Amino acid sequence: MTLVGLNFAPMQESDLEWVAMLDARLYPYPWTVGNFSDSMRSGYSCWTMRDGLERVGYAVLMMVLDEAHILNISVQAERQRQGLGRRLLEHLGDVARQDGARQMFLEVRPSNTAALALYQRAGFETIGRRKGYYPAASGREDALVMRSRL
Repeated sequence: MTLVGLNFAPMQESDLEWVAMLDARLYPYPWTVGNFSDSMRSGYSCWTMRDGLERVGYAVLMMVLDEAHILNISVQAERQRQGLGRRLLEHLGDVARQDGARQMFLEVRPSNTAALALYQRAGFETIGRRKGYYPAASGREDALVMRSRL
């Protein structure tokens, strides 16, 4: 699919219902409208990604000194595997560098093999594991901690 006019905009209150709905469609333990709203109020770098006028993804990035931490990043299921996740990651890297970050971190479920492959292709390396980080149907699932130098 051709990207008509991919653009990024700061997340607005008017995006919150859509973002939370998409998160709920993508994940068994989604963020709520309140989680996204709190992120915006806390001054995190919250973004929506659009292809033309259609919202296709979103991300939340937290800056701490010279480090950036991706808290949430997602692309509509029907638009995955089209390079949108890579473009969203690139945008977050640009934002982080402009804000003085020298490295970027994220956590990912080991079972999320598609996301893990995307992050590895984008230059992220696994640097650790957080035991029992994520809720899961069978109790808890570990998180892989990944880092990319900017």
